[in-house]
Amino acid sequence: MAVLDEISTQLQEGKAKMVKQLVATAIEEGYSAQDILENGLLHGMGIIGAKFKNNEVFVPEVLVAARAMNMGVEMLKPLLQEAGVKSAGKVCIGTVQGDLHDIGKNLVRLMMEGKGLEVIDLGTDVLPETFVQAAIDNDCQIICCSALLTTTMNVMKDVVEAVEKAGIRDKVKIMVGGAPITQAFCDQIGADSYTPDATAAAAQAAQYCKAAC
Repeated sequence: MAVLDEISTQLQEGKAKMVKQLVATAIEEGYSAQDILENGLLHGMGIIGAKFKNNEVFVPEVLVAARAMNMGVEMLKPLLQEAGVKSAGKVCIGTVQGDLHDIGKNLVRLMMEGKGLEVIDLGTDVLPETFVQAAIDNDCQIICCSALLTTTMNVMKDVVEAVEKAGIRDKVKIMVGGAPITQAFCDQIGADSYTPDATAAAAQAAQYCKAAC
């Protein structure tokens, strides 16, 4: 387990090249790809997520840790596919139509990837129909909508309606977040979940995907 602990430690420090070397070492030593992913990479990212929630680390540290994790995951992808290991769930995420802010969305994506979820990032200024199509095409369990402006937050209601119209409302959870969003607004538009920060969003998404399996 020493090498897996070291992967976790180096990832937390954002040392991407070192993480890559250690993942290669772990593969040589005969650890399974799933073991390296769960007990090395995701373990380290989980600690970063908890520290971020407690204000012990900040956005720059999260970003470098996520970069290190992604480099490790890239090395494992062929082995995970070979072993038939599936992601913990699929999420499509985007900032709603008319809104070009993406820092919050990007953090949520990183935290969700840190939970082992596959995230389809649709970017910013995303049409309600685009969310729906992405969820259908990628067989997503969750649609995640972000907004920073009070003028764009009502588009989230259009997303909920578009999901209902497409007949997939019973299969897809809708999560909403962003500075102007509240639990009351989430309830009002008929979304499933509002979370106040990236760590809470990732934990909720993982819970939804686990329940759907």
